[in-house]
Amino acid sequence: MQGWAKDQRASLSSLQFMGDPAGDLTKALDMDMDHPGPESLGLYGRCKRNAIHAVNGEIKIIRISASPNDPAGGADPSTTLVESMIEAIKKQSS
Repeated sequence: MQGWAKDQRASLSSLQFMGDPAGDLTKALDMDMDHPGPESLGLYGRCKRNAIHAVNGEIKIIRISASPNDPAGGADPSTTLVESMIEAIKKQSS
């Protein structure tokens, strides 16, 4: 995760990159990607594409990019991109 943060130049930002190697958070948030597509490629235990805004450990906003035809959310990740999250945070704050 540190390498990804460095590549994205996020190491000096307020973002925190976290891994979930055992899938504990994925399971707790009920975000298991159970579509057969990723599993057919040998990708087991994948998490749905998501963005979470949390304050002091409390989830304020959670967004998931997935659809029946795009379970990984790669075709349209717009709901989990920074612009969408900032807009949602602003709306919540007003």
